[in-house]
Amino acid sequence: MIEHFNPLEGKFLQILDKEGNVDKLLEPKLSVTELKKMYECMVLTRMADTKALALQRSGRMGTFAQVLGQEAQVAVGFAMQKQDWFFPSFRELGILLARDAPLELFYLTFMGCEEGNRSPKGINNFPLSVPVGSQTLHGVGVAMAANIKGHKVVAVAALGDGGTSEGDFHEAMNFAGVFKAPCILFCQNNQWAISTPRHIQTASKTIAQKAIAYGFPGIQVDGNDALALYAATKEAVENARKGKGPTLIESLTYRIGPHTTADDPTLYRSDKEVKYWQERDPIKRFKIYLQKKGIWNKKYEEDLVKRCAKQIEAAIAKAEKVAAATKPEDMFKYMYAEMTSELKEQFEYLQKNLEAKEE
Repeated sequence: MIEHFNPLEGKFLQILDKEGNVDKLLEPKLSVTELKKMYECMVLTRMADTKALALQRSGRMGTFAQVLGQEAQVAVGFAMQKQDWFFPSFRELGILLARDAPLELFYLTFMGCEEGNRSPKGINNFPLSVPVGSQTLHGVGVAMAANIKGHKVVAVAALGDGGTSEGDFHEAMNFAGVFKAPCILFCQNNQWAISTPRHIQTASKTIAQKAIAYGFPGIQVDGNDALALYAATKEAVENARKGKGPTLIESLTYRIGPHTTADDPTLYRSDKEVKYWQERDPIKRFKIYLQKKGIWNKKYEEDLVKRCAKQIEAAIAKAEKVAAATKPEDMFKYMYAEMTSELKEQFEYLQKNLEAKEE
């Protein structure tokens, strides 16, 4: 499939259009259970994201990056296997949930607790990466290590379109191509790098075509189409596992909300543009698709929303309990296995100041 969608030809992969019509020739073979899991994960992602915004606005959580409008990303997580490794940036809540990350860790992270970045044993998700593009090097590095050790493991590193302007991204692409690393670089092209629009982010016609210069395939996919993302990622993962090397996937999507909760997107983009993308909502089209297959109905939706709401409230309660017990000096525990002399000095300085305040 990937080779049939050459990014230089201006073609992108779409299986499910905005009206919920499916291309039967390209439709992936997913069971009813798998389709429901994908839809339910998208709904949970949106509801958890919406709740996080309310928490931030009420002072119960810090600045974070909304995923609103990009929920089809969950398909990437479902296309991976448990032993594979995922390297997120800061806008991949959906993929993390698809890969069984406990929701409370997401809330805990943005409540300022590094403990939120500690994945439970057996869940191969790296911590969120806020520095733009650096996680691509980590992903390719793990993929190269897997090759050396003979492990059938694939690494997926996610980044935004702005991340493709970073040197780290190009270094990662070069190493991935030269060493045929079993990895996927998943770029969520949501059209804006904070207030910088896509058309002045890069002069290349597509982001996917950047892979050609590094000697491996790139594919542009409708990023609001969960079926297309699943099919493209599944094939890329299988190719990587077979020793065929890396793939760059460009997911054409849109950030409906602000870059982060500290941003005001009304200052640099139009309501008309936002409306255009709202009409291509990933959850809406997947719902119509499921309805046509006889899977979705109002009762199912009502029960799902209730379950998600209950799960979200439980996750928040857990996160706030841990956050309340967190001490300022805990920030020193997560940089290294053992603190460096500089960190020890800073740690001791903080302790003295905290003790002085208590007196």
